[in-house]
Amino acid sequence: MKRILTLALSALLTMGLLTACGGQEGDAEEAQVALNSLYAGWAEEYHWTEDAASSTEDDLLLMNVEGETLESYYPGLAELATEQLVAKAPMMSSVVNEIVLVQCGNEEDAAAAAAILQERADAQAEGGAWYPESMEAWSNAQVIQEGTYAALIASSQHQDELVSSFQEQFA
Repeated sequence: MKRILTLALSALLTMGLLTACGGQEGDAEEAQVALNSLYAGWAEEYHWTEDAASSTEDDLLLMNVEGETLESYYPGLAELATEQLVAKAPMMSSVVNEIVLVQCGNEEDAAAAAAILQERADAQAEGGAWYPESMEAWSNAQVIQEGTYAALIASSQHQDELVSSFQEQFA
């Protein structure tokens, strides 16, 4: 009888430990968001492309924001240690569809990235975008921080859907 009771208690203890470990592992997996994949899905759904030669009239041409352009649009962002960075902007400044998705190594850097992205949105809304319709669209732009992730979403056509889609990655 003692052996059966000992075995039953050992089995319960083992199951409890495995359950606790399994929950922690699942939480870590949920926190990882592949930003390139997220952006690629949006690009396919909303007809965004970087290839002018194969684009159609319904496609929106976007470019990678990198190097000097990255520094001029988002001063200080390149200095942060990022694990993932997707920065896209339209080739025509009158079109508002700027997307920046970033994952930093820690929440402090993500907060710094969010502040940099907010400065960009505010500057564009306050006259940097030049055109009244563009400034209005920029005034609706959102900067979102979710843990070590930050995003700038400024889209005159798909603002609400993009924000919801980004936030769903962390729900």
